[in-house]
Amino acid sequence: MRYYVYFDRYRHPSEAINENELAEKYDNDPAKFRKAMSGEGPNATAEQAVGHVGVLNFESVKELQAYLDAGEEIAGFYECRADSRPYNF
Repeated sequence: MRYYVYFDRYRHPSEAINENELAEKYDNDPAKFRKAMSGEGPNATAEQAVGHVGVLNFESVKELQAYLDAGEEIAGFYECRADSRPYNF
């Protein structure tokens, strides 16, 4: 099943909902989910919300819970472990 996972400003997964809950509670809009989870308040725009919503697939709720309990953080482009460096043009 497809889950929408909210990652906080420190890139730790903190909340997850399935696609049915997203449709019922947030009109099938991940930006509304992100805004609600960020705690920025009802008048904040989606652009002001801090965090990220990732779409992940898990076979069961148990697998999802194991992922959330592990507390893995997402790594961005600049945190890759490959031997590369930015180029200045």
